[in-house]
Order: sequence, then structure tokens, then C-alpha cells
Amino acid sequence: MKPTIKGVLFDLDGTLLDTAPDMALALNIQRELHQLAPLPYSEIRPYVSHGAIAMLRIGFGIDTHDTNFNAMREQYLHIYGENIAVRTKLFDGLAEFLHKLKTANIQWGIVTNKPEFLTKPLLNALGLDKEASTVVSGDTIEPRKPNPAPLFAACKEAGLIPTQCIYVGDAERDIAAGRAAGMKTVLAKWGYITPDDDTDRWEADLTLEQPRELMSMLAQKFG
Repeated sequence: MKPTIKGVLFDLDGTLLDTAPDMALALNIQRELHQLAPLPYSEIRPYVSHGAIAMLRIGFGIDTHDTNFNAMREQYLHIYGENIAVRTKLFDGLAEFLHKLKTANIQWGIVTNKPEFLTKPLLNALGLDKEASTVVSGDTIEPRKPNPAPLFAACKEAGLIPTQCIYVGDAERDIAAGRAAGMKTVLAKWGYITPDDDTDRWEADLTLEQPRELMSMLAQKFG
């Protein structure tokens, strides 16, 4: 018998929202400030899910051990915050899926490692802040994903039972957190998957290539 699904939780970057255009824009603005040429979008996109650390590694070849890392990170986050919803949008098909969840009385929410000071204005700009039943950001609760604690916190806030939820994400930490929480997991292959990612090893319950497949394939497997 198929389990009863009462809630669908999403990772944010690369799963619910296509934030890569604005994160890449911010990186190239920062590179311009440092007299560097812009990088091709195709080089930046696969690493967006890994946040500012990955952006600075790609854009400037620096990591957390570099003496100027913190200053560069603050500069990047400031630039990104100023351009947080220029080109960002829901992935195609997800507006319809969220509407379908609402009509089916299935709650949906967001569990992301993105910090709250970026998550809140982004969702507000896109009109999603009041639609989600729960939003747990990267600094809402510790430890972050891949620990399941944020997923448990989201369920508590929304009044959901973890085993009656699906978690959709595009990174290994998403699938690991969902599995640890006892949720069914869906790998969003439309997201920011790097060439080195061995997604088969993540052991998601379901892998989807396009967000429009959520409507039919989730109902078929989990509905």
C-alpha cells in the first residue's frame, strides 16, 4: 500500500527556485570590482547549491583558510543581497505543482541551508513567504543538513509527521537528511548537479529529470 503523503518539503536553491542566474550575476559583479573578467554562466551554475564558499572558490580561487576569505564572503553576500530577485524564479512547472498541492490539502514548505537574511527577502520578493507552511533556513536551527534536525523542525512547525512527508532536493546532503528523517526522498536532477556528483550513490527513492514530472510521478509512486 502506498504511504499517505501529507507534506512536501523542498530545498530552495536548485530545487524550488532557479537562483543560479542571480548568484552568478553577483559573482561576476564582484569579479568586476576586482578587475577580473566575468565567468561564463555555465561554469558557475553547477556549484550554486554550495553557496558563497563555492562561489568564491570558483570566482577567486580562495577557500575558508585564506586570510581574506571572510571579507570577500561578506562582499559577495552584500552584492547578492542587492540583486537577490533580479532573474530568480520558480522552475518551470513548480507553480502548477504548488497549486496542485494546495488544492489537494497537502502542505508544502522549505528547508534550506541558505541563511535567513537571504531566504526571507527572496521569498518575499517572489510572493512565496505566505504560501509556505514552514520555512527553515540554514541558521534557523543547528546542525544544518545533512543532519535531519532542520527537517524535524519544519515538520514540528507545520504539524506534520516526517514519515508522511517527501523531501525534494538537488544535493547529496538533501537526500541524506531526508533519509535520516524517515521521509521519502526525491532527487531533483534539474538542479545544480556538479560533474563529479555520483547521484546513484545517494540512493534517493525517486529521481526526476524535470520539475513537471512531479505531478504525475509523485502521484504514481507515493500518492
